[in-house]
Amino acid sequence: MLDNDASASGRGNGGGPAPTRRRRRGNELRAAIHGAVLEELRERGFTALTMDSVAARAHTGKTTLYRYWPSKIELVVEAAESSMSHIAVPDDDGDLRGQLLTVMRQVASDLDSPAGIAVRSLIAELVRTPELTKAIRPNTDDPVIPPILEVLRRAAVRRQISVTALTPRVARVGPDLLRTHAIISGTPIPESIVVEIVDLVLLPLLRGYATQQE
Repeated sequence: MLDNDASASGRGNGGGPAPTRRRRRGNELRAAIHGAVLEELRERGFTALTMDSVAARAHTGKTTLYRYWPSKIELVVEAAESSMSHIAVPDDDGDLRGQLLTVMRQVASDLDSPAGIAVRSLIAELVRTPELTKAIRPNTDDPVIPPILEVLRRAAVRRQISVTALTPRVARVGPDLLRTHAIISGTPIPESIVVEIVDLVLLPLLRGYATQQE
């Protein structure tokens, strides 16, 4: 748990009461720091982000940051993990295409959120910062993979696809294409892109696995 921290409240020097200091601790302080990191990423990018800028935005001391995160890489990785939305598994109505579209729409919506925009800037930075890539790869689980694998598992039980398609690599194809589009375009992901990825990439890919087993 994070130690106590002081956060200013009250009115300033305009003749009102003097500012008071309210103690923040634990999850409240951690959430404030994570939020500051995401705002810095969204506005300035990873390279310009510093421990000083995060501390100033979170209204905390830099020593508090260094007490728990040795460098900005560890701090950014944790903040990115905290921003990942829960992707719900759709009801099993027997419609593989519809279920894939439901999951992919959630991914697109997440990427278009303020936190998603910040994480997109982080993903784009991976190419230029090998240390960041090494820190993220062993520590960050992709929350999209389990829901997609569950959709594929149920389709395999119904014999709509081959069980050989039930791999994390296959499950990553759709989300990775959405992330690439978001990074390159920098705009909200239209429904047409989601449908195109499902209809022209994912379903043909899955049918290809089934054909290999015939």
